[in-house]
Amino acid sequence: MPEINTSEKELSTAYTPNQIEDKWYPIWEKSEVFKPSDNSSEPFTLMIPPPNVTGILTMGHVLNNTINDVLVRRARMQGKSTLWLPGTDHASIATEAKVTRMLKDQGINKREIGREKFLNYAWEWKEKYGGIIIQQLKKLGASCDWSSEVFTMDDDYSSSVLEAFVRLYNDGLIYRGERIINWDPLGQTALSDEEVIYKDTKGHLWHFKYPLSDESGHLIVATTRPETMLGDTGVAVNPKDKRYN
Repeated sequence: MPEINTSEKELSTAYTPNQIEDKWYPIWEKSEVFKPSDNSSEPFTLMIPPPNVTGILTMGHVLNNTINDVLVRRARMQGKSTLWLPGTDHASIATEAKVTRMLKDQGINKREIGREKFLNYAWEWKEKYGGIIIQQLKKLGASCDWSSEVFTMDDDYSSSVLEAFVRLYNDGLIYRGERIINWDPLGQTALSDEEVIYKDTKGHLWHFKYPLSDESGHLIVATTRPETMLGDTGVAVNPKDKRYN
């Protein structure tokens, strides 16, 4: 039996992801293997659901992008001109809340520093956490074309959104109506139902005594909203209620 030569770099008994990831991903990027091919007439394009720059990736992002990566890599293996377009979302209300909280922790009131300075802090936040998110996606092995990376506040993207909004408005598909809304008194803006967390809390039931005009007694009204008393202009009762006959 011939002698078998063993290499110093034998396969490890355990998978060491850091060694593999740090070696191969830069090679993939340098080789531009994630860019769409010009040799195929059949395109396959996928837009990454842009993660919010409010923080770092979650396990939900990991799962979703892994599934997308499988589809993208399969399309490449089928010879399609494949583009996986990466990007991040500014998530305006949520990011504003994060930046406001960060400034508060530093003893800074956002209303005292003005709009421009606050926006500077917001852009610094975006650069920090947007960069972390991109590096996390690369660590996952996401085969995105990073030369095509977009941000939802990019000029071209914003112009496209504005144009689409105007078209929908002109077609009567967007309109302004009177609705009960979720008002944020701190941010001075309306919030969607998806951005509101409901929770049950113990409140108080307040009782008010409204004196009768003939001074014969009082009419007691109970409410959980005592501040509405200031707007009361009259009190009505059910004429069939025996208590008031």
